[in-house]
Amino acid sequence: MLRHTVKAFQDHPNIGLIKVVIGADHEELYTKAVGDLLQESHIIGGATRQESVRRGLEAFADQPPKLILIHDAARPLVDSGVISRVIEALDAKPAAIAAMPIVDSLRRETGGAVDREGLWQVQTPQGFWYDAIITTHRASTDDLATDDATLAERAGIPITLVEGAMSNLKVTRAGDLTTAEIFLAARLGDIRTGSGFDVHEFEPGDHVTICGVRVPHTHALKGHSDADVGLHALTDAILGCIGLGDIGSHFPPTDPRWRGADSAVFLQHAIEGVKERGGLVAHLDVTIICERPKVGPHRAAMVARVAEIAGLRPDQVSVKATTTEGLGFTGRREGIAAQGIATVRLPFV
Repeated sequence: MLRHTVKAFQDHPNIGLIKVVIGADHEELYTKAVGDLLQESHIIGGATRQESVRRGLEAFADQPPKLILIHDAARPLVDSGVISRVIEALDAKPAAIAAMPIVDSLRRETGGAVDREGLWQVQTPQGFWYDAIITTHRASTDDLATDDATLAERAGIPITLVEGAMSNLKVTRAGDLTTAEIFLAARLGDIRTGSGFDVHEFEPGDHVTICGVRVPHTHALKGHSDADVGLHALTDAILGCIGLGDIGSHFPPTDPRWRGADSAVFLQHAIEGVKERGGLVAHLDVTIICERPKVGPHRAAMVARVAEIAGLRPDQVSVKATTTEGLGFTGRREGIAAQGIATVRLPFV
């Protein structure tokens, strides 16, 4: 969720510096989620939302910006249109917030119906002239405000409402994750399929590595890295989906850094290329072509390992095996081949 949130603002042309406020015990999670995206240091929050926001605002005090947006990381699907509308409203107004008009009928638990006319559901980002909102936070002794617009309004700052988006939901309950995934899937409508093929010959040895699993055998596979035909084929398939060439252009066999390397590094590199484009890998399918060793006894371990490397569920990974009925170089047991297919979902440009 945090990664999606940060990327939304990072990709917006009018956003400059981004700072994230986190809990004191969330540093490891923060690094895992966005450590590769942000060079700026994060901020440890306080006991209340308002204190956390205040600490975030203070982090900009040395070089104060004209405008600042405050956003909940629990709203990971904010889009560029919502961000732009808030920024544009700040050209003339000191405070602008994203919101959606209430369309459902409302009732109190006791007391009957509530007139929904003029009622809006507040979202984030909430934007402010920086000097006005930091002054408000510094002066406030009320730590119970549920959002920054409420605090600003109590200080006499007029609030402008701009159109939010239904997809800009706040993930609060478990069911909200399912809804968020539906909205995210709708964005990732550019579905691509790529294929990869790899071959390695046998050489003296006592095992081969296939799909990240060490398999005992009478020979080893010859290659600059660990010669994992399965992971190499899948890597090329993913690179093909995003138009990034082949594995050799990223990890040249002439480069000594990759001598004996674990091919998981190659697969992870390709997957990161998908993530950098805001996409996801939906499915990986690889067919191992050889007479020996037998893949069947190791299939479950191979599926589990590929899923682990790719960050997928096991049901999103397929490992199959076939022979060439004694024909060709694989039939003569001179080596192993693999064919990989990847399905990737990317956002519409």
